[in-house]
Amino acid sequence: MNNLREKLEFHYKSFNKSIIDSDPILFPKKFSDYSDIEIMAFIASIFSYGKIEQILSSLGNFLSLAENKPYDFIINYDKKFRINFNHRFYRSSDIHNLFIVLQYVLRKHRTIKNLFLSGYSERHPNIKQAFSVFSKAILNVYENKSINVNHAVKFMFPIPEKGSACKRMNLFLRWMVRKDKIDFGLWSEIPKNKLIIPVDTHIAKISKQLKLTNKKNVSWSMAEEITENLKKFDSIDPIKYDFALCHIGIRKLKF
Repeated sequence: MNNLREKLEFHYKSFNKSIIDSDPILFPKKFSDYSDIEIMAFIASIFSYGKIEQILSSLGNFLSLAENKPYDFIINYDKKFRINFNHRFYRSSDIHNLFIVLQYVLRKHRTIKNLFLSGYSERHPNIKQAFSVFSKAILNVYENKSINVNHAVKFMFPIPEKGSACKRMNLFLRWMVRKDKIDFGLWSEIPKNKLIIPVDTHIAKISKQLKLTNKKNVSWSMAEEITENLKKFDSIDPIKYDFALCHIGIRKLKF
Protein backbone atom coordinates (compact mmCIF):
# COMPACT_ATOMS: atom_id res chain seq x y z
CA MET A 1 0.00 0.00 0.00
CA ASN A 2 2.83 2.40 0.83
CA ASN A 3 4.36 1.75 -2.58
CA LEU A 4 1.10 2.63 -4.30
CA ARG A 5 0.73 5.77 -2.16
CA GLU A 6 4.22 6.88 -3.17
CA LYS A 7 3.45 6.34 -6.85
CA LEU A 8 0.14 8.19 -6.62
CA GLU A 9 1.79 11.13 -4.86
CA PHE A 10 4.63 11.19 -7.39
CA HIS A 11 2.30 11.33 -10.39
CA TYR A 12 -0.01 13.85 -8.71
CA LYS A 13 2.89 16.22 -8.06
CA SER A 14 4.34 15.65 -11.54
CA PHE A 15 1.12 16.35 -13.41
CA ASN A 16 0.07 19.17 -11.11
CA LYS A 17 3.19 21.10 -12.15
CA SER A 18 3.00 20.23 -15.83
CA ILE A 19 1.77 22.48 -18.62
CA ILE A 20 -1.80 21.61 -19.54
CA ASP A 21 -1.90 21.27 -23.31
CA SER A 22 -4.70 18.80 -23.98
CA ASP A 23 -7.45 19.12 -21.39
CA PRO A 24 -10.86 20.87 -21.42
CA ILE A 25 -9.85 22.86 -18.33
CA LEU A 26 -7.75 24.97 -20.70
CA PHE A 27 -10.90 26.91 -21.57
CA PRO A 28 -12.12 28.09 -18.15
CA LYS A 29 -8.49 28.88 -17.35
CA LYS A 30 -8.64 31.62 -19.97
CA PHE A 31 -10.77 33.69 -17.56
CA SER A 32 -10.35 35.37 -14.18
CA ASP A 33 -13.94 36.43 -13.39
CA TYR A 34 -16.00 33.96 -11.31
CA SER A 35 -19.03 34.09 -13.61
CA ASP A 36 -16.99 33.38 -16.75
CA ILE A 37 -14.99 30.60 -15.10
CA GLU A 38 -18.06 28.82 -13.72
CA ILE A 39 -20.17 28.84 -16.88
CA MET A 40 -17.19 28.07 -19.13
CA ALA A 41 -16.20 25.17 -16.87
CA PHE A 42 -19.77 23.86 -16.90
CA ILE A 43 -20.00 23.98 -20.69
CA ALA A 44 -16.52 22.45 -20.97
CA SER A 45 -17.64 19.53 -18.82
CA ILE A 46 -20.85 19.07 -20.83
CA PHE A 47 -18.73 18.69 -23.99
CA SER A 48 -16.09 16.47 -22.37
CA TYR A 49 -16.71 13.19 -24.17
CA GLY A 50 -15.12 11.76 -27.29
CA LYS A 51 -11.65 12.44 -28.65
CA ILE A 52 -9.81 15.31 -26.99
CA GLU A 53 -9.23 17.00 -30.35
CA GLN A 54 -12.96 17.09 -30.98
CA ILE A 55 -13.67 18.38 -27.47
CA LEU A 56 -11.18 21.22 -27.80
CA SER A 57 -12.52 22.08 -31.26
CA SER A 58 -16.12 22.29 -30.01
CA LEU A 59 -15.13 24.44 -27.04
CA GLY A 60 -13.21 26.70 -29.40
CA ASN A 61 -16.36 26.98 -31.53
CA PHE A 62 -18.35 27.96 -28.46
CA LEU A 63 -15.90 30.65 -27.40
CA SER A 64 -15.83 32.04 -30.93
CA LEU A 65 -19.64 32.14 -30.90
CA ALA A 66 -19.59 33.82 -27.47
CA GLU A 67 -16.90 36.30 -28.58
CA ASN A 68 -14.84 35.21 -25.56
CA LYS A 69 -17.54 36.38 -23.14
CA PRO A 70 -19.20 33.13 -22.01
CA TYR A 71 -21.28 34.52 -19.13
CA ASP A 72 -22.55 37.53 -21.07
CA PHE A 73 -23.35 35.29 -24.01
CA ILE A 74 -25.46 32.90 -21.93
CA ILE A 75 -27.21 35.50 -19.75
CA ASN A 76 -28.21 37.52 -22.84
CA TYR A 77 -28.82 34.56 -25.14
CA ASP A 78 -31.56 35.19 -27.71
CA LYS A 79 -33.79 32.14 -28.14
CA LYS A 80 -34.28 33.22 -31.77
CA PHE A 81 -30.55 32.69 -32.38
CA ARG A 82 -29.62 29.57 -34.31
CA ILE A 83 -26.51 27.56 -33.40
CA ASN A 84 -24.52 26.18 -36.31
CA PHE A 85 -22.30 23.48 -34.85
CA ASN A 86 -22.63 19.95 -33.46
CA HIS A 87 -20.60 17.87 -31.03
CA ARG A 88 -20.79 14.15 -31.66
CA PHE A 89 -24.48 13.32 -31.04
CA TYR A 90 -25.30 16.78 -29.68
CA ARG A 91 -27.18 18.46 -32.49
CA SER A 92 -27.29 22.22 -32.98
CA SER A 93 -30.81 22.21 -31.51
CA ASP A 94 -29.56 20.42 -28.36
CA ILE A 95 -26.86 23.03 -27.84
CA HIS A 96 -29.33 25.84 -28.49
CA ASN A 97 -31.75 24.44 -25.89
CA LEU A 98 -28.91 23.98 -23.40
CA PHE A 99 -28.11 27.69 -23.62
CA ILE A 100 -31.78 28.60 -23.07
CA VAL A 101 -31.93 26.41 -19.95
CA LEU A 102 -28.63 27.70 -18.57
CA GLN A 103 -29.85 31.25 -19.08
CA TYR A 104 -32.93 30.47 -16.99
CA VAL A 105 -30.78 28.91 -14.24
CA LEU A 106 -28.42 31.88 -14.09
CA ARG A 107 -31.22 34.45 -14.09
CA LYS A 108 -33.09 32.65 -11.32
CA HIS A 109 -30.20 31.42 -9.15
CA ARG A 110 -27.41 33.84 -10.20
CA THR A 111 -24.85 31.01 -10.21
CA ILE A 112 -24.79 27.30 -10.92
CA LYS A 113 -23.39 26.85 -7.42
CA ASN A 114 -26.52 28.26 -5.79
CA LEU A 115 -28.72 25.71 -7.55
CA PHE A 116 -26.39 22.84 -6.69
CA LEU A 117 -26.12 23.83 -3.03
CA SER A 118 -29.93 23.86 -2.72
CA GLY A 119 -29.77 20.05 -2.67
CA TYR A 120 -26.57 19.68 -0.65
CA SER A 121 -26.25 18.83 3.04
CA GLU A 122 -23.09 18.22 5.03
CA ARG A 123 -24.91 15.18 6.48
CA HIS A 124 -24.73 13.44 3.11
CA PRO A 125 -21.83 10.96 2.78
CA ASN A 126 -20.95 12.43 -0.61
CA ILE A 127 -22.37 14.63 -3.36
CA LYS A 128 -24.66 11.94 -4.81
CA GLN A 129 -27.92 13.31 -3.38
CA ALA A 130 -27.10 16.92 -4.25
CA PHE A 131 -26.15 15.79 -7.73
CA SER A 132 -29.52 14.07 -8.17
CA VAL A 133 -31.45 17.13 -6.95
CA PHE A 134 -29.46 19.31 -9.33
CA SER A 135 -29.99 17.14 -12.41
CA LYS A 136 -33.70 16.73 -11.70
CA ALA A 137 -34.07 20.50 -11.25
CA ILE A 138 -32.42 21.09 -14.64
CA LEU A 139 -34.60 18.46 -16.31
CA ASN A 140 -37.66 20.15 -14.80
CA VAL A 141 -36.63 23.40 -16.50
CA TYR A 142 -36.57 21.58 -19.83
CA GLU A 143 -40.04 20.18 -19.20
CA ASN A 144 -41.46 23.49 -17.97
CA LYS A 145 -40.21 25.15 -21.13
CA SER A 146 -41.73 22.34 -23.22
CA ILE A 147 -38.30 21.31 -24.50
CA ASN A 148 -38.05 17.63 -25.35
CA VAL A 149 -35.90 15.70 -22.86
CA ASN A 150 -34.20 13.54 -25.48
CA HIS A 151 -31.19 11.24 -25.27
CA ALA A 152 -28.73 14.14 -25.54
CA VAL A 153 -30.36 16.00 -22.62
CA LYS A 154 -30.37 12.88 -20.42
CA PHE A 155 -26.70 12.39 -21.30
CA MET A 156 -25.91 15.99 -20.32
CA PHE A 157 -27.74 15.67 -16.99
CA PRO A 158 -27.52 12.07 -15.73
CA ILE A 159 -28.93 10.90 -12.41
CA PRO A 160 -26.63 8.77 -10.19
CA GLU A 161 -29.44 6.50 -8.99
CA LYS A 162 -29.87 5.26 -12.54
CA GLY A 163 -26.34 3.88 -12.51
CA SER A 164 -24.38 6.38 -14.60
CA ALA A 165 -20.85 7.19 -13.40
CA CYS A 166 -21.76 10.84 -14.19
CA LYS A 167 -18.19 11.49 -15.30
CA ARG A 168 -18.70 14.93 -16.78
CA MET A 169 -20.56 16.41 -13.80
CA ASN A 170 -18.07 14.90 -11.36
CA LEU A 171 -15.33 16.50 -13.46
CA PHE A 172 -17.01 19.89 -13.21
CA LEU A 173 -17.39 19.48 -9.44
CA ARG A 174 -13.71 18.59 -9.12
CA TRP A 175 -12.78 21.79 -10.94
CA MET A 176 -15.08 23.89 -8.76
CA VAL A 177 -14.42 22.37 -5.32
CA ARG A 178 -10.72 21.44 -5.30
CA LYS A 179 -7.99 24.06 -5.23
CA ASP A 180 -4.49 23.57 -6.63
CA LYS A 181 -2.59 24.48 -9.80
CA ILE A 182 -5.14 22.54 -11.86
CA ASP A 183 -8.51 23.09 -10.12
CA PHE A 184 -10.16 26.41 -9.23
CA GLY A 185 -11.57 25.89 -5.74
CA LEU A 186 -14.47 28.33 -6.19
CA TRP A 187 -17.04 26.27 -4.27
CA SER A 188 -15.59 26.25 -0.76
CA GLU A 189 -18.93 25.18 0.77
CA ILE A 190 -18.36 21.54 -0.26
CA PRO A 191 -15.54 19.55 1.41
CA LYS A 192 -13.14 17.83 -0.99
CA ASN A 193 -13.78 14.43 0.56
CA LYS A 194 -17.44 14.62 -0.52
CA LEU A 195 -16.42 14.50 -4.19
CA ILE A 196 -16.57 11.39 -6.37
CA ILE A 197 -13.88 10.65 -8.93
CA PRO A 198 -14.88 11.21 -12.57
CA VAL A 199 -14.67 7.75 -14.12
CA ASP A 200 -14.22 7.13 -17.84
CA THR A 201 -12.61 4.22 -19.68
CA HIS A 202 -9.09 5.49 -18.88
CA ILE A 203 -9.74 5.81 -15.14
CA ALA A 204 -11.63 2.49 -15.06
CA LYS A 205 -8.78 0.64 -16.77
CA ILE A 206 -5.98 1.95 -14.58
CA SER A 207 -8.11 1.60 -11.43
CA LYS A 208 -8.67 -2.07 -12.21
CA GLN A 209 -4.92 -2.53 -12.74
CA LEU A 210 -4.21 -0.87 -9.39
CA LYS A 211 -6.97 -2.90 -7.71
CA LEU A 212 -8.84 0.23 -6.69
CA THR A 213 -12.05 -1.41 -7.92
CA ASN A 214 -13.46 -4.88 -8.39
CA LYS A 215 -16.33 -3.65 -10.55
CA LYS A 216 -16.37 -4.73 -14.19
CA ASN A 217 -18.52 -1.99 -15.68
CA VAL A 218 -18.18 1.78 -15.46
CA SER A 219 -20.93 2.97 -13.11
CA TRP A 220 -21.66 5.20 -10.13
CA SER A 221 -20.89 2.30 -7.78
CA MET A 222 -17.49 1.87 -9.45
CA ALA A 223 -16.78 5.59 -9.02
CA GLU A 224 -17.73 5.40 -5.33
CA GLU A 225 -15.57 2.31 -4.79
CA ILE A 226 -12.52 3.91 -6.42
CA THR A 227 -13.04 7.07 -4.35
CA GLU A 228 -13.33 5.12 -1.10
CA ASN A 229 -10.10 3.26 -1.87
CA LEU A 230 -8.30 6.50 -2.71
CA LYS A 231 -9.32 7.79 0.73
CA LYS A 232 -6.86 5.25 2.15
CA PHE A 233 -4.10 7.39 0.65
CA ASP A 234 -5.64 10.82 1.28
CA SER A 235 -8.80 10.94 3.39
CA ILE A 236 -9.18 14.72 3.01
CA ASP A 237 -8.63 15.05 -0.75
CA PRO A 238 -9.01 11.60 -2.35
CA ILE A 239 -9.67 12.63 -5.93
CA LYS A 240 -6.61 14.87 -6.23
CA TYR A 241 -5.13 11.90 -8.12
CA ASP A 242 -7.79 12.05 -10.85
CA PHE A 243 -6.00 14.39 -13.27
CA ALA A 244 -2.78 12.38 -13.15
CA LEU A 245 -4.51 8.99 -13.46
CA CYS A 246 -6.61 10.21 -16.38
CA HIS A 247 -3.66 11.63 -18.30
CA ILE A 248 -1.52 8.56 -17.64
CA GLY A 249 -4.30 6.62 -19.37
CA ILE A 250 -4.79 9.10 -22.21
CA ARG A 251 -1.06 9.35 -22.93
CA LYS A 252 -0.56 5.60 -22.39
CA LEU A 253 2.22 6.16 -19.89
CA LYS A 254 3.50 3.54 -17.47
CA PHE A 255 2.23 3.99 -13.94
